[in-house]
Amino acid sequence: MQNGFIESFNGRFRDEFLNEVLFSTLTDARSEIAAWKEDYNQHRPHSALGNIPPEEFAMKMRLEKLAA
Repeated sequence: MQNGFIESFNGRFRDEFLNEVLFSTLTDARSEIAAWKEDYNQHRPHSALGNIPPEEFAMKMRLEKLAA
């Protein structure tokens, strides 16, 4: 295991997305992957961030920095 974070992401990406979706064109694949990536990075809770979405975590960090 070289990089646990990347290997974890790759496994999740494969299990939750690539194994579930069939693409008819490269354009279709790019569009579907972009939508999954946005959901993963903006809306989906991450256990490493205290089970909150990355967008919420980033906002919380910005607010804490401003308050300091």
